[in-house]
Amino acid sequence: MSIINDQLDFSSVADVFLAHGSLQSPTFLDGRLSAGLALHDLSAEQWLAEVCAALGVEQPRERDDAEVLLGWRRQSLEALSAADLNYEPLLPDELFSLAERARGLREWTLGFLEVIGEVGPDARAAWSANLSEAIEDLEVLAGIDEMSLDDNADNENDLFALTEHARMAAMLLYTEQHPGLPQVERIDDDKGIAE
Repeated sequence: MSIINDQLDFSSVADVFLAHGSLQSPTFLDGRLSAGLALHDLSAEQWLAEVCAALGVEQPRERDDAEVLLGWRRQSLEALSAADLNYEPLLPDELFSLAERARGLREWTLGFLEVIGEVGPDARAAWSANLSEAIEDLEVLAGIDEMSLDDNADNENDLFALTEHARMAAMLLYTEQHPGLPQVERIDDDKGIAE
């Protein structure tokens, strides 16, 4: 059975964590993954080693588990570099309470910011104002108190907006570090734009 052809979701990856005896959420590592792909072109081998270290194992128990973990990286990389800008952080879905989803977003943000924290001031100075502002906003988001969130429409809308902000920050970081990928401003080959 190959899971690679299907879209991996939070539960699929969390199940692999559970199979390895880990109760931690994959959201923190997903934040690290998206920043690592943008800043360091994180290889499959490096990613597998990082996940295994987090799980406290030398290697995945089974081939299918390794396929899921490597598929997770591949899916994120493809989404970050795609022209349709369809990257989505790996977060708990609507089956989870609002507080659990907010906790997932907070953990994703902390993982993302941990990798960002390794960037020196000279490299940060070259970032656009939009990216710098998005990172600053994520630093505020990292302080969210998910336990104070009640399940209601206002909080649901707020969480959606915060998730969208995190998603856009990840895509902005990737596109600034990989000029030309994705090709979001393509023009038709037979048409030219004079500047």
